[in-house]
Amino acid sequence: MKAHDGMYIDGAWRPAAGQDVIEVVNPADEQVIGRVPAGTAEDVDAAVRAARAALPGWAATPPAERAARLGALRDALAARKDEIAETVTAELGSPPKFSENVHAAVPIAVAGSYAELAATYSFEEKVGNSTVFHEPIGVVGAITPWNYPLHQIVAKVAPALAAGCTVVLKPAEDTPLVAQLFAEASHEAGIPAGVLNLVTGLGPVAGQALAEHPGVDLVSFTGSTAVGRQIGATAGAAVKKVALELGGKSANVILPSADLARAVNVGVANVMSNSGQTCSAWTRMLVHREQYEEAVELAATAAAKYGDRIGPVVSAKQRTRVRGYIEKGVAEGARLVAGGAGSPREQGYFVAPTVFADVDPDMTIAQEEIFGPVLSIIRYEDEDDAVRIANGTVYGLAGAVWAADETEAVAFARRLETGQVDINGGRFNPLAPFGGYKQSGVGRELGTHGLAEYLQTKSLQF
Repeated sequence: MKAHDGMYIDGAWRPAAGQDVIEVVNPADEQVIGRVPAGTAEDVDAAVRAARAALPGWAATPPAERAARLGALRDALAARKDEIAETVTAELGSPPKFSENVHAAVPIAVAGSYAELAATYSFEEKVGNSTVFHEPIGVVGAITPWNYPLHQIVAKVAPALAAGCTVVLKPAEDTPLVAQLFAEASHEAGIPAGVLNLVTGLGPVAGQALAEHPGVDLVSFTGSTAVGRQIGATAGAAVKKVALELGGKSANVILPSADLARAVNVGVANVMSNSGQTCSAWTRMLVHREQYEEAVELAATAAAKYGDRIGPVVSAKQRTRVRGYIEKGVAEGARLVAGGAGSPREQGYFVAPTVFADVDPDMTIAQEEIFGPVLSIIRYEDEDDAVRIANGTVYGLAGAVWAADETEAVAFARRLETGQVDINGGRFNPLAPFGGYKQSGVGRELGTHGLAEYLQTKSLQF
């Protein structure tokens, strides 16, 4: 797609307030593929004012009509699925097949799920002698990340629109092109002017202006825990609601009864997909001491197969960050069994699929979110030890448990301090709530739980 040189505000593409631009770089070849405006507080203010003006009309729109608009949005995205995949591949570096099967397909499914929910959700209920109304919370400031650029947009905008809220979207500066494509699709779908507004820009400028704007009623942010703390503090000072989906350091626990080869291979694939740039990736593999060396060998072999199939990380900055963690892992005494900090290619922001063995649970690579194709394999003695290690980080976003018996796996999963656990390779469910315990966030996305984040209750007593 051709990049727009303006902001999408009040149903039209308008010139930005300033002259600064952001260059969008293809991480596979380091070439500039487009330029978008670097929005300012003035742009954010115009967008918030448009959203505020559109709020009464959209909030009063019958849910069935909102559902119809979301259904049209799903159809518009489906019609552009090839363009979506090509755009994400160009600005994120995702391999084409992954872009088609995940970056394009999942947002279409999520948009469709909210079209159905908007039509069937009960926005009114009787509780004894009271009637309880579930009403839109107001204007939403949605600040989205680059790792799943369209999915994260849809996971915020679709439920907000279903609830009757209006939105100002500030996408990640690394991947703004698919956000502009989303705005085009929303326009085609007949979303009324001002209901969705898009401001491209840098996080510390446009993102901060959106988070602190007095005309925003809820800030929905996905990104690092560090930035989430700042947004939470800003919103808290204004007694403003937040929904935060933050970092993760998920454990993939392989119990002794599990099919070891399958669990290891699926676990490695999980970490290497999207070049490791997934907040819920199972970056810590926990294996019983009697199976440990076999698991290490299997993981090293599996990782080596991804050498030519893995995409780059999103930017030079991210590549430097990931390499720094790999170097720290070596320095702290972990055993490197695959990959390393060297450059696998002369051009592009590539990082070799990397596996560490003999990782102590307190090492930096076992505690901090790396956001790259780096797996740490940790030895445990018994189930209690595995629970202690799995829960032994500040995060609690996701995880996985493998066992021969599903009941055994579920019993272990119930002991994990995490918001979502895959049992024996369980499949993604767009209706299941996604979100974290501890410092992995506040609130949930997807399904009815995601819709509820954008609603507030009013009770009438009779």
